Amino acid sequence: MHLTGNTILITGGGSGIGRALAEALHRLDNQVIIAGRRLGHLEATLAANPGMRAIQLDVDDPRSIETATATLLAEHPRLNVLINNAGIMQIDHLGEALDDALLVSTVTTNLLGPIRMTSALIEHLKRQEQATVINVSSVLAFVPLAVAGVYCATKAAIHSYTQSLRYRLKDSSVQVMEIAPPWVQTDLLNSNDEPRAMPLAPFIEQTMAALATADEEVLVDIAKPLRNNVGPNETPFITQFNDLFLNPQ
Repeated sequence: MHLTGNTILITGGGSGIGRALAEALHRLDNQVIIAGRRLGHLEATLAANPGMRAIQLDVDDPRSIETATATLLAEHPRLNVLINNAGIMQIDHLGEALDDALLVSTVTTNLLGPIRMTSALIEHLKRQEQATVINVSSVLAFVPLAVAGVYCATKAAIHSYTQSLRYRLKDSSVQVMEIAPPWVQTDLLNSNDEPRAMPLAPFIEQTMAALATADEEVLVDIAKPLRNNVGPNETPFITQFNDLFLNPQ
């Protein structure tokens, strides 16, 4: 991916990984548009980054996506990068009856949201000389964390969707990439001060370096062993991973 001279939309760009990515790309002379539901987060990010733009967008709502897309393309006709970053993570217990609201909100935000956003913009992106779609999944797509089983399932689905999208666009001008973060110190699950999570700054530094390569999957060093675990004998590793998370001592 070319890291300069782009017009970039980042969903969930008002906080966490989304904001940090937005700021890193903004510093590289890209026109960055952050999108999200929480107006206060968007305004705070804009105040700290003069020249960045924002649009309110609820990726759970197809009508909001339709309205935002029309506004974006009218105001930013050179839009050529979509980063599907918006997501939620909620604790669940798959061994018990699930709260349906948790199930629906997680699947809608994490899976339907990126698919709908990409669908809304894909014809425009294909008309650009160079374009990129970046989907943010998680290493938990490959090594699921049982205390957030629905979240992990949506991220595994995003990985699968990304592979299919990449195949369909292989003869187009659109590059398809996937960022699979490890546990990062953000607001997600109140992890800002979690010592087991990767600090945000080095995560962004390594991610930006990887984005500049030809790699289709963007992985920081700490994420690579988890990404490489997938295989027919993965269950023992997954069991150990969950045991260590639940009983870190």
